[in-house]
Formats: sequence, C-alpha cells, structure tokens
Amino acid sequence: MDKALMIEKTKEFVKNKLYGEGSGHDWFHIERVYNLAKYIAEKENADFFIVEMTALLHDIDDWKFSKGNDTNTKVTENFLKSIEVDENSLEAIIKIIKTMSYKGGVVDSTQHTIEGKIVQDADRLDAIGAIGIARTFAYGGSKNRLMYDPAIKPMDFTSLEEVKNAENHTINHFYEKLLKLKDLMNTETAKKIAEKRHKFMEEFLEEFYSEWNNIMDN
Repeated sequence: MDKALMIEKTKEFVKNKLYGEGSGHDWFHIERVYNLAKYIAEKENADFFIVEMTALLHDIDDWKFSKGNDTNTKVTENFLKSIEVDENSLEAIIKIIKTMSYKGGVVDSTQHTIEGKIVQDADRLDAIGAIGIARTFAYGGSKNRLMYDPAIKPMDFTSLEEVKNAENHTINHFYEKLLKLKDLMNTETAKKIAEKRHKFMEEFLEEFYSEWNNIMDN
C-alpha cells in the first residue's frame, strides 16, 4: 500500500472513531490539527508522512479518556500494523504520540524530532484562540464542570492523578494550561500564529470578568 493510500485509510479510520465526539477532541479537531501541521511542515525540513499520520492519529488513544495516567497506544499501533506501515515509521509516530501531551505540565513533553515539534505545535495551536476557547468549554461541559467559581483558584499540579481528578472549573484551565502554551511553541511559524491567538484569549478573559462582575462601560 502506498503512503497516499495509507493516509486516506487513516483519515477514514479516525473519522469513524471520532466523528461526533463531544469533548472538543472530535474529527474536526483532528482535521484542523492535520491542516495546521501540514502548513507548518511546508516551512520546515520534515517528513510529511510522519507529520500527517501522527496528526491524524494523535487522539485515538488519548490518555485523558483512559483509566490510567499513561498513554496506551495499542489501538493506534494495531491500526498502523493493519495498513502495513513500516516499523521505523510506526515507532516514530508512536513515540511522538506518547510524549506530546501537556498533561498538566507535570511531565516532560519535549519533542526531539522536527516532526514531533510540528505536530505538537499544531495540536497546541488548536487549544488556544477562539477555537481553543470553544473547545475548553466543550470539554468542561463533557466533564460536568462549573464554568467559573471565583472561590476556586488555579492549581499548580504535582501529579497526573491531580490533573485528572481535580475538582475545578473551566476558567482555571486558561491559567493552568492555555495561557502557557504560547511560550512553549517549538517552531517559528507556530510562535507567530500563537501570538494572535494568545491575545484573543486575554481579551476574552478581560470581557468575561467584566460581564461576570457586572462592570458597565461608561
């Protein structure tokens, strides 16, 4: 099977798995990350096949929805074997997926290949800006979280267990993760995109607090 067909098969597989998922990790998130990753890869000396396949598959075994705290990539690995992806490519894809998640900032998610840096950047870009705000509230709703409670302050996580089990609200997620992502981008292309999206989040929060506190403009 040639690589172009592998990518098409992968798109079909992922769409069937994630279409209609309600936490913000649906097929359209994957599609946006895929397109962003390709855009960034065009400006870098990267292996397009690894970038495209990793971008498409990065949420199939998402650790946030598993019982444990580690990323178990069994489903992804079995799929890659089923379409006969070569061993070196499979290992490269899986290594990126296992290490790219932010996980509350309590693990080392440093990427050591340009392909990993690109896909991580694309995924993080989709977590900020207008789409990132929408996804954050979609995820909070899927977890039955409060939108905001002024009495509950942002947390400094020390373990993955805390990240998964924290009694928290959605606004805190901006301070615990989203507002930190701009300075964690790997590529110059992503850094430029992140600047605008970060600023939009800051403006959103300013307006949110203004409305929450019933502060009227003169």
